[in-house]
Amino acid sequence: MAKLTIRTKGDEKGRGDVTEIQAHFNPNKIALSKSVAVLTQAASGRDVPEQQFRHGEPRTFNLDLLFDTYDTDSLEKDPVTIYTSKLDSLTIVSEKLHRPPICELSWGTLGVFFTGVVEKLDHEYTLFMEDGTPVRATSKCVFKEYEENPHGLRKEGRQSSDVVKRRIVKHGDTLSSIAAEEYHDPSLWRPIAEQNDIDDPSRLTPGMLLLVPAVTVSRSGRSRT
Repeated sequence: MAKLTIRTKGDEKGRGDVTEIQAHFNPNKIALSKSVAVLTQAASGRDVPEQQFRHGEPRTFNLDLLFDTYDTDSLEKDPVTIYTSKLDSLTIVSEKLHRPPICELSWGTLGVFFTGVVEKLDHEYTLFMEDGTPVRATSKCVFKEYEENPHGLRKEGRQSSDVVKRRIVKHGDTLSSIAAEEYHDPSLWRPIAEQNDIDDPSRLTPGMLLLVPAVTVSRSGRSRT
């Protein structure tokens, strides 16, 4: 029988330990959820407020895993923590990566069907030996979808933003760096300068509020606000 498997992965430079955790018993259900962030603004005389899509939220994956060391032939039962402690390691920040490990979940012919990090982990111990050794546990895992930024940008393409945004200038920001973040093109800094009446694009004051206009790119490559 194919078992659901959780496998950690290192980064693109090969850093980070690789761990594989196999379900003791396959789950009887899995739950996936997805939401989007929508900005609403009250509109006078309307039943439904003005709405603007902001961004998609990462998917979450809920998984309950049962571990049991009581139903074995051995007279001396192993503590069930030999399994639950492996899950605990998925919540520890790696000294090499400075983040918890990224996990790939796979199951039989499905292959890898979810990639994410453990956002929440609860263990419920329900059976104990006379000496207090826990021998049965249900681990409730919540994974949050994780995607490397470069991969995400390649999927999104290089289209410019089509909604107006407000942005607070941070130390080190330039119009070119802001255009690169908002439009994925540092050469599109001029619409921001014009929108905010900035004569000298090299001088931005940290803390100032900028209005980042909506910009589209025509087939000729020229920007249009």
